[in-house]
Amino acid sequence: MSHRTLTFVTGNAKKLEEVRAILGASFPLELVSHKLDLPELQGEVNEVSIRKCQEAARRLKTAVLVEDTALCFNALGGLPGPYIKWFLEKLEPEGLHKLLTGWGDKSAEAVCTFAYCIGNCEDLNVLLFQGVTKGKIVKPRGSRDFGWDCVFQPEGYEHTYGELPKEEKNKISHRYKALDKLRTYFIEKMA
Repeated sequence: MSHRTLTFVTGNAKKLEEVRAILGASFPLELVSHKLDLPELQGEVNEVSIRKCQEAARRLKTAVLVEDTALCFNALGGLPGPYIKWFLEKLEPEGLHKLLTGWGDKSAEAVCTFAYCIGNCEDLNVLLFQGVTKGKIVKPRGSRDFGWDCVFQPEGYEHTYGELPKEEKNKISHRYKALDKLRTYFIEKMA
């Protein structure tokens, strides 16, 4: 039996490492990464994920997996949402927390969407696998190695993602929830 691969479109080595760790040995495909500069699209979370995946499949002409993460502040009607990367870059973690100054509601949702497309020219249909973790935005605490982890405290925890050991975070995160759905899909599909 030949070893099959799936191209994960990312240039982020830490993200690739985390995704491989979460998928584990039971995942029936080898995940390989490919860095590809895709346009920064505007729209709602699902729309951005679908269009990004289709563009990656068009360019690479193979089956692709694309991930998009959003951090949605309930007090701000879901913003920054899929634009969290740009908010974080400009405001840093302290600024993300300060965005909610004056708002009583500090609740937020971390949303991870993996989009999969088989990538042939005739079929650019996209399957979405989404995970959501509810929590709240707090003053930065813990590691700053991974984006906004230091300001997101998941419900039921006294620690931010940035304070949790990687193994613990990988059992409860929005990324874990999305990847669990993706893993189940591929295990069933390839059985």
